[in-house]
Amino acid sequence: MIFKTTVPILYSTDVVRSLTYYVDVLGFESRWEWGDPTDFGGVSKNSVEIYFCLKAMGHPGTWLCLLVDDVDAYHDTIKAKGAKILSPPETMEWGLREMIVEDPDGHKIRFGQGASSSDKNNNSTSLPASVRIISKIPDTKALQQLSLESGGNAKEMDMHAVLHGFYAEDSNSGKLIGYVFLLSDGPGYYNVRNLFVHPDWRNKHVGSALMQQLTDWLEENAADNAYICLHAAENLAFFYKQFGFGPAFGMFRIIRRQQK
Repeated sequence: MIFKTTVPILYSTDVVRSLTYYVDVLGFESRWEWGDPTDFGGVSKNSVEIYFCLKAMGHPGTWLCLLVDDVDAYHDTIKAKGAKILSPPETMEWGLREMIVEDPDGHKIRFGQGASSSDKNNNSTSLPASVRIISKIPDTKALQQLSLESGGNAKEMDMHAVLHGFYAEDSNSGKLIGYVFLLSDGPGYYNVRNLFVHPDWRNKHVGSALMQQLTDWLEENAADNAYICLHAAENLAFFYKQFGFGPAFGMFRIIRRQQK
């Protein structure tokens, strides 16, 4: 069986507006429309296609990742045409140079390219000199505070379930700036949980250093053929792939209780 391509279908509140934005601003080269009035349509450029459906097939705010050959030149081109650029091109620690663009329906597109060796050297993969990685569990209050500052929930900080963990500390201030936990219910199954980095320290390779320490520990201590899992947003797949993680099929359920 040969898989040929994938075509995302995006929710649109105005299909004609979406088509016009992607062609006139983002530089897609062709478009087609269906319906009277138009309620479905699509654009294409090279091997990339995107469809739009009027107020159906998804929700506003979908994330896409599109790879291009020169993200900096593309940035300059679409910026001059009025594109809504949320972040300009930047070389990220997961090996991509990318920018984020938003369309009229709030969909966010990560346009990126593989970072060259010079890009990676200019964006050094070494940790800041003041940062050290430790495995000793720090004060629980420090963990709770960092969780809150990083968008987590302090109420979920139950350290009794943690098998092992690594923590990043700024030696200048003595403050905790990041952590990652490892849970297990036996030698053959592990769950990576709660990789958090303080907002002021993100994109400085703290997260990569924590994951590398955890990966090294697993390589040395986990049983042969052990299963290591984690749950992460799709836009972080590039980051976790460098540590050997890949997509998997599964099911889940979320318990939601009404607020009293």
